[in-house]
Amino acid sequence: MRLVVGLGNPGERYAATRHNVAWQVLDELAARWRANDDPPSPLKRTRRALVGGETVVLMQPLTYMNEVGRALESWKAEPALPRANWLIVTDDVYLPVGTLRIRQHGSSGGHRGLASVEQALDSREFARLRIGVGAAESSAQLKQHVLEAFDLDERPAVEAAVRRAADAVECWVTQDIRTTMNRFNRRVRKEVPES
Repeated sequence: MRLVVGLGNPGERYAATRHNVAWQVLDELAARWRANDDPPSPLKRTRRALVGGETVVLMQPLTYMNEVGRALESWKAEPALPRANWLIVTDDVYLPVGTLRIRQHGSSGGHRGLASVEQALDSREFARLRIGVGAAESSAQLKQHVLEAFDLDERPAVEAAVRRAADAVECWVTQDIRTTMNRFNRRVRKEVPES
């Protein structure tokens, strides 16, 4: 079994925000894989699919971003799952819009959702896929920045990044983390207009 957790905030108000780009990735995967919903839970939404002979659970914590660890705590009561089988998908304000970065482990980098995951698991030893959502103009504007929708000119890059992130998750499920890192940790080339 594999577990893919997408970090975000619940509710329509946050659906199209930068902080919820990971939920878009999980929705893309659920559609591709024709995933089935598990019974409802107040802390999380989970969907399951069989991918390459392996069960994959897509989890969207229904707590707010800085409390996602509560949903993972409820999951820890489920059958034990090795940390190598966990992948956390999240936004990253330190990466340009549309850039992907996957790592086997690391720090939260100041991301409160990742910090909550680390606290719940008492570990940093889990894979994470970060999706660049662009930087705020200042640290004072960071909180507002992640709760805003993408600008119109950013949307094509975000839509492409969501599809590529879904491809990266598929690669992680069907192959391994190293193959996924080698394939997807590349800079996105900007198209240069013809003169």
